[in-house]
Amino acid sequence: KIRNSVVRVRGFGGDHLREDGAPPQGAGVGSGVVIVDTGIILTNLHVVAGAKAIKVVFHDGLEADAIVTGVQPEHDLAVLQAKTIPDDLYAATLRSTQGLRPGDPVIAVGFPFGIGPSVSTGVISGLGREYQNADGKRILTNLIQFDAAVNPGNSGGPLITPEGEVI
Repeated sequence: KIRNSVVRVRGFGGDHLREDGAPPQGAGVGSGVVIVDTGIILTNLHVVAGAKAIKVVFHDGLEADAIVTGVQPEHDLAVLQAKTIPDDLYAATLRSTQGLRPGDPVIAVGFPFGIGPSVSTGVISGLGREYQNADGKRILTNLIQFDAAVNPGNSGGPLITPEGEVI
C-alpha cells in the first residue's frame, strides 16, 4: 500500500569529507516517506544532519535534489521538499499513535544497505521511550520501541500498521 511513497534518502558533504581528497561520498544514507503528494518527505534528522546536498530517489527511479524545510531535533525528525517529483506520486496515510499498545504488529519499511524497499515485521515493544546518547547531549523523546529487524539505511523509513498506515 505504501510502496510508491517510500524514498531512498542520501545526504552529501558536510563533515564527512574523504581523507584522500576525492569528492565527498554520502554523509547519511537512509529512507523516507512521502507525506504530501507535492514532494514533502519525512525522514530522520540524523540521516541529513550536516549535509550540504540531499538527494532522494522515488519509486520510479527518479532522483531529485531536496532541501530541509523543517526539523524536530527532540524527535530526530526532518521534513524535506523534493525539487522534482514523479507525475504519479502518492502520499502515505498517516495514523495517530493514540491507541497503540505494546504487542501490536508493525512493519518497518526502508532501504537497508541502499537496496529495497524491503520490509521487516515485528511488534511494538514500548511507547513514550526516551533516549540519551553516551555523551549526554542529545535526548530524543516520545519514541516507539519495536523489535522488527532494521539495518543501516532503514533510518527515516516508515513504521507502519498492517493496514499500511504510517505511525
